[in-house]
Amino acid sequence: MSYRLGVDVGGTFTDLLLFDQETSGFWRHKTPSTPHDSSEGILNGVTEICAKAGIQPSDVEIFLHGTTVATNAVLEGKGARVGLIVTEGYRQIMQIARSFVPGGLAGWIVWPKPEPLAALEDTFEIEGRMNARGEELRPIDDDDIRAQLHRLKAQGVEAITVSLMNAYLNGAHELRVAELAAEIVPDVPVSLSHIVLPEMQEYERTLTTVANAAVRPVVGRYVRNLRARLRDAGMAGSLSLLRSDGGLMTSEKSEEHPVSLLMSGPAGGVTGAIWVGRNAGIENILTLDVGGTSTDVALIENLEARRVRTTEVGHLSVRASALDVKTVGAGGGSIAYVPELTGALRVGPQSAGAVPGPVAYGKGGTLPTVTDANVVLGYLPEALLGGSFKLDREGSIKAVQTIADTLGIDLYEAARGIIDIVNENMFGALRMISVQQGYDPRHFALMGFGGAGPIHVNAVARLMGSWPAVSPVSPGVLCALGDATTRMRTETARSFSTLASQTTLSDLSGILQEMAEQISDELKADGTDGAEIEISFEIDLRYSGQAFEVPMAVTLADLEAEGIAGLTRRFDDEHHRLFTFNMDSDHEIVNLRAVALGRSLDLPAAQLPVGNGDPSHAKIRDHEVWMDGRHQPAVIYDRAKLMQGDVIKGPAIVTEMDSTTLIEADCIGTVDAVGNMLITLA
Repeated sequence: MSYRLGVDVGGTFTDLLLFDQETSGFWRHKTPSTPHDSSEGILNGVTEICAKAGIQPSDVEIFLHGTTVATNAVLEGKGARVGLIVTEGYRQIMQIARSFVPGGLAGWIVWPKPEPLAALEDTFEIEGRMNARGEELRPIDDDDIRAQLHRLKAQGVEAITVSLMNAYLNGAHELRVAELAAEIVPDVPVSLSHIVLPEMQEYERTLTTVANAAVRPVVGRYVRNLRARLRDAGMAGSLSLLRSDGGLMTSEKSEEHPVSLLMSGPAGGVTGAIWVGRNAGIENILTLDVGGTSTDVALIENLEARRVRTTEVGHLSVRASALDVKTVGAGGGSIAYVPELTGALRVGPQSAGAVPGPVAYGKGGTLPTVTDANVVLGYLPEALLGGSFKLDREGSIKAVQTIADTLGIDLYEAARGIIDIVNENMFGALRMISVQQGYDPRHFALMGFGGAGPIHVNAVARLMGSWPAVSPVSPGVLCALGDATTRMRTETARSFSTLASQTTLSDLSGILQEMAEQISDELKADGTDGAEIEISFEIDLRYSGQAFEVPMAVTLADLEAEGIAGLTRRFDDEHHRLFTFNMDSDHEIVNLRAVALGRSLDLPAAQLPVGNGDPSHAKIRDHEVWMDGRHQPAVIYDRAKLMQGDVIKGPAIVTEMDSTTLIEADCIGTVDAVGNMLITLA
């Protein structure tokens, strides 16, 4: 028998999902995370979930892992000290950056400019220059390069970036610097810009390569330590990590290219939602991943997630493919408060986090949170699953009462106000990735997951008009499910920068085929069967004179059939959809991109036994909730006992090991063939 194990490490819990590839059976497990050394918590979880399944770690064929190690290194400023080598005359490239200041009107007055990842004192110039056609304009000098490398060594840098002008066209000079660095600083990892990002725009190329270098030692130590500990535990299968774009990369490649892992964590939930949608027969999905601190949202169309060419983490924005995930500070731990200046109720973005957490958890929290409001309203019953886990309802009531007293309103009105505001915050984030991108949310289902997603998904679906609201099986560990069910992916890019009118179809197709061969060879080297590899292409277009471009997915067959004119016509249609206008300017083909994907995994979900539609066999007890301005009778159900076809009338609460689903008063929840709960208006 062969098993796949998906592991997602969060701030509070490490989620694991073990999948039997032959029977489609699965086991799920949550274990406390160990922030001082994430691999320790992972090993604990591996041991426990294998024991639960009655197998040995050696039976796990494929280990797949979503990680926030690279993300946290950037957010916490704990990346390596990076030395930067640039072309003569470009020493201040990181300081000049781009003249873009975030924020609204007069934001520049209060905006503290972030410190560059490579300091000016660690940046050194070398002689030599390539021209705009990739031809050597001035030669490099080995003695000069050695001198600068010795200066970097004396500075004590932990990683080195080499980013030379026009290297994306010809990386010969950068390669020579790397050869000399291997002699002078053999233990320091070197990142070359023409390998990390072979595209034009020297600042973006330099910044992305510097970011790669900054997290490379941190990620490298983590991956090597994890791999060694898994091997010691007897796990001999392959180890892959989830990329920001939702694909997989080998652990060895992740050590060299960790900038592709910056959004690894949120990507797991999106890929898990795609797997759920495929098994449930739902192709268009808005995702609502609600954790303790924040909510991540994304859009999936025809079972394909939207991707962007920019990864943003904190103030850092690098040129690396990522799923288009938006984040808002709204989660179960978001704190409710009333500012003295306005006297209006606010929720978040401040969070109680895991420690002390919401008052209901009884860990010392004192401030009212979204979780406490849910407890007060009865949406989170204080005795879950027959009393195996208890919440401090009295503590939650006291905390929310402080909000009610400040506003001069009833306790339950205050609690519902907290929920309404956090739902509106989630609604705003969902509008960003749907309405503001030209999509009608009424054409999408809304899938809620994460620890708190299913408790809010019904209300947010009502705001969006997105039905059904979907509570998937094991929503609290869906990120781990995504890790376990995705496939290998790699890509390469090349700048083209030619007007469409001056481009021939043969030139374009020739370059795309050359890129396809390159990335196919990469996946084959990683152990993927060549017959299973799928190739797709993207071409970035813009109107000549624009400063940004729109990526267009293409196939060689489409290009052959429609030609360059068909490509520009599709761009015009997409540009009009996004921005409601077109221009009369010439079209410019800016960048070419080729993507290689490994075998698409056909992992069907296990079917539930067929019921008669009556969920009474899963009833735990009667309950009461405050909804629509009054107390109403409700029923609590155990999800593990529900059967295919069961119909649950709201108001109702469905509990399980890792999450709680709320069905509102005028809605019904229907259990589909594989256990997903589809909530619709009654």
